[in-house]
Amino acid sequence: MRPLCPCWSCCCVLLAFSLGVRGAPEAPKAAPEQVHLSYPGEPGSMTVTWTTWVPTHSEVQFGTQLTGPLPLRAQGTFSRFMDGGILQRKFYIHRVTLRGLLPGVQYVYRCGSSQGWSRRFRFRALKNGAHWSPRLAVFGDLGADNPKALPRLRRDTQQGMYDAVLHVGDFAYNMDQDNARVGDKFMRLIEPVAASLPYMTCPGNHEERYNFSHYKARFSMPGNNQGLWYSWDLGPAHIISFSTEVYFFLNYGRHLVERQFHWLESDLQKANKNRAARPWIITMGHRPMYCSNADLDDCTWHESKVRKGLLGKLYGLEDLFYKYGVDLQLWAHEHSYERLWPIYNYQVFNGSREMPYTNPRGPVHIITGSAGCEERLTPFSLFPRPWSALRVREYGYTRLHILNGTHVHIQQVSDDQDGKIVDDVWVVRPLLGRMLYL
Repeated sequence: MRPLCPCWSCCCVLLAFSLGVRGAPEAPKAAPEQVHLSYPGEPGSMTVTWTTWVPTHSEVQFGTQLTGPLPLRAQGTFSRFMDGGILQRKFYIHRVTLRGLLPGVQYVYRCGSSQGWSRRFRFRALKNGAHWSPRLAVFGDLGADNPKALPRLRRDTQQGMYDAVLHVGDFAYNMDQDNARVGDKFMRLIEPVAASLPYMTCPGNHEERYNFSHYKARFSMPGNNQGLWYSWDLGPAHIISFSTEVYFFLNYGRHLVERQFHWLESDLQKANKNRAARPWIITMGHRPMYCSNADLDDCTWHESKVRKGLLGKLYGLEDLFYKYGVDLQLWAHEHSYERLWPIYNYQVFNGSREMPYTNPRGPVHIITGSAGCEERLTPFSLFPRPWSALRVREYGYTRLHILNGTHVHIQQVSDDQDGKIVDDVWVVRPLLGRMLYL
């Protein structure tokens, strides 16, 4: 018998040690966990997503009474997911879409099957149409370790402060780590928020492993692009989520850059035709076009890939977004908060000296990546750039209130200062005379 390879022996010892530390494997669980909501883009609907460790039926029971039976039923489907790590852990992701919800009404629900049910959660169905004032929590770069903003976000959610969450990329750090156990931990951590509000996402660089498989599997976004890019309407706004990562991970296919670009242009054309009903166009993508942080990230380079495209000329997004009059661009990636003056091609286009954000002649950029993760905060360069209006190096998150068709309110909450508002600005665009920048 040939002796075992030393490397194989080491692997066996490490695996045995790992199992010993964790104890004997638990019996697979049929009870739902990691419950979260998303809005599928269809008025009067909400999608519930959860995980089990064995295949079960996928059912949601719901109603409008806080106690007593849940009279309504909805069925859905599940799919098996296998992590790409050495243990190839398997779990089952369930999706059920509730339809016929009454706008603005609070619902109580539980999900699961006869093999096990979740606890009861509550959510409020989104209102229909354009004539209401959505409130959103916006942030990126939230980890399973050091999630500084999460306790305050939970309290805000319990107090009914928001209608939806925008998570602008980078989850868990990372969802694939430790054979996907970090992803499981993160999804459990956000459940008190994500099971009560539609938790809308876009991919970041930390989701890249195994071709973004965890991101694609764990979240349920509108459209048919596995959540990489999609759009939806919320009150007086049209919100577009897209992947900046297609510009950086070309090993997964350069065609994705072109496909997304053409989809974005088509979607922006439709959104502009619908400006009378939904005047605001808001985008969310992970890596910013601009930033003034003291690192070597793409946004610190003059010809950033997101801004100018591949080779500095192919499928750049700044010209596209400027051409179609995107009003507000939400970013993350830098672990800090930065608000820019209205900007295009490094030129500041303030509305006026006294009121720079009233009828600005360029889009407003907000970088909000300080929700908290193991990588801590990102320092800024010593001197701010001429286009940088405000920089905050503190843990926190952003509140976005789309008041009506002419006014949007942006606030930055500092968790370091016990919830103090450290930025407060209104973006105002009169309906009369609203037009594209060009």
